[in-house]
Amino acid sequence: MRPSAIRLLNILVPVKRAVDYAVKIRVNPEQTGIDLNVKHSMNPFDEIAVEEAVRIRERLKDAVKSIKVVTIGPPKSAETLRTALAMGADAAIHVEIPESSPPPEPLGVAKALKAVIERQKEGVDVVILGKQAIDDDAGQTGQMLAGLMGWGQATFASKVEVDAEKKVANVTREIDGGLEELRCRLPVIITTDLRLNEPRYASLPNIMKAKKKPLEKLTAADLGVDLTPRLETIKVVEPPKRVGGGKVENVDELLAKLKEAGITAKRA
Repeated sequence: MRPSAIRLLNILVPVKRAVDYAVKIRVNPEQTGIDLNVKHSMNPFDEIAVEEAVRIRERLKDAVKSIKVVTIGPPKSAETLRTALAMGADAAIHVEIPESSPPPEPLGVAKALKAVIERQKEGVDVVILGKQAIDDDAGQTGQMLAGLMGWGQATFASKVEVDAEKKVANVTREIDGGLEELRCRLPVIITTDLRLNEPRYASLPNIMKAKKKPLEKLTAADLGVDLTPRLETIKVVEPPKRVGGGKVENVDELLAKLKEAGITAKRA
């Protein structure tokens, strides 16, 4: 009896378009959020995820069949997908939302990603995404997606090794006490930490090739999900500017200053 062929791995990498990390964040005049009329780029943690997916294929060679990237965002998010394609991804999926729509919350994103995964005829074996986005720092999407899918999860990965034959992923993650090693059966959700790798720069030939790679456009309605936020932001303001401190000559002067500020001692 001939052994059955090993099914090739399919990797999905969710990415997000965010305000560039080098931009100074400012509150918009309406105080409804931050000023978005600035430079945007791929979320740095997601960039690490794309790089890791490409490195997994470089290590496993033909054992990886495809790397797909997916994003949920306005029309300009297509630029972020093209960047990922230039880095080495094979195809892209853009769940497009109107420019004026508020950004979806982690639960909505997780539900949309679940629907995207279920649409993949050849299945998905590994989902790699950034541990958080630098705009909201929620750090919830990967964990929520794992819960919705009922898959194993390995968060804050600093090293990833995938065994295509045994269908397992060995993930090293940094914790307060040192390093923790996890072994997860595929399919698995992995979120990336900063020290996992250093993303490559896309070469000009690859940037040109990326323009010809397939990019599928979908809507939330196509996926049967509601991306309407459940939370309402009432007001956004910048933190108050710090007032300069002062020096005191002795303890008595310190106590006097504290008393002036309304700070008094209480008996135990």
